[in-house]
Amino acid sequence: MHALATTADTATELAGWLRLQHLPGVGPVAARALLARFGLPPQIFAAPFEALREVVPASVAHAIVQPPKPVANSQLALTLQWLQRPGNAVLTLADAAYPPLLLEIADPPLLLYVRGRVELLSRSGVAIIGSRNASAQGMQNAAAFAHALSTAGLTIISGLALGIDTHAHEGGLRGTGATVAVIGTGADLVYPRRNFDLAQRIAERGCIVSEYALGLPAMPGNFPRRNRLISGLARGVLVIEAAAQSGSLITARLAGEQGRDVYALPGSIHATLAKGCHALIKQGAKLVESADDVLQELSWLGKPADIPAAQDAAPVDTPLLAALGHDPLDADTLAARSGLAMGVLMGELLALELAGLVERLPGGLFQRCK
Repeated sequence: MHALATTADTATELAGWLRLQHLPGVGPVAARALLARFGLPPQIFAAPFEALREVVPASVAHAIVQPPKPVANSQLALTLQWLQRPGNAVLTLADAAYPPLLLEIADPPLLLYVRGRVELLSRSGVAIIGSRNASAQGMQNAAAFAHALSTAGLTIISGLALGIDTHAHEGGLRGTGATVAVIGTGADLVYPRRNFDLAQRIAERGCIVSEYALGLPAMPGNFPRRNRLISGLARGVLVIEAAAQSGSLITARLAGEQGRDVYALPGSIHATLAKGCHALIKQGAKLVESADDVLQELSWLGKPADIPAAQDAAPVDTPLLAALGHDPLDADTLAARSGLAMGVLMGELLALELAGLVERLPGGLFQRCK
């Protein structure tokens, strides 16, 4: 069901799907059971109570035989108006363009609201996820891996959050595979607002998709739920950085349950944002150090000969960077290692920080970025 096909028949069809979506007590699993038993929404709403009662609880069956609620009617008007805008589309479970990988998960959404290139939802992709409060090195890695994998022809899938997600989308847009943003609000909204410009570019050159009704604002429960779609759309999930209790670990767990591959980047044993990745590796996630590792695991044949490296080929080094190493250090320890007076040390650290070579971490720690 695409934006240009808003005929009377389409409006009637969409009304049935929206009514089903907004039925109290009916989630994706119950809705799929009703569709399997009765067919499309018009047949569900024409079914007798006793037949419905064999599939769903009595309270739900009563709701189905009642007239449509005002919320379904208001959503229909809003959605039909939204579909008039170029690039907007709504896909139902019965649509031939519905992403085939999502049909494999336990609870595919009844409706997908899409801005941009619908075809990207059915192409091979890799999800790249990680911390919102990522390190500078983590964000660089996210962009570099996304660029390399997108250049190889894979679509980059992420969640439009700050940190790793943002840089994964940016890297994906720079390659031929583009990027898909799975969001936790209505498709007519952008959250967080700081990513408004990025969202506009994704809608123009990639794809934004949501299962949530238009106008639905950001709510805490939306985001863990949308994570099953990030992993469900992908052939594999790459975790760049994650703390021990990170929400990215939920997505990785869902990926495993959905039969998707999980990849993780290792880091320093002293880095908080590496602990989640290390836990995943212990649990069986594949340790990767380059985009080539991911491509080989996927047996991906679309790889061109000139994939950009995910890391700088010749890392910058200075005596102070050598003393810092690759683990976070406090200034006192670094002064002892380097032999520099504290005033000189802080001046050199500031210069390295401004050059993008060192990052200042919470707790008075410093970590090299390259």
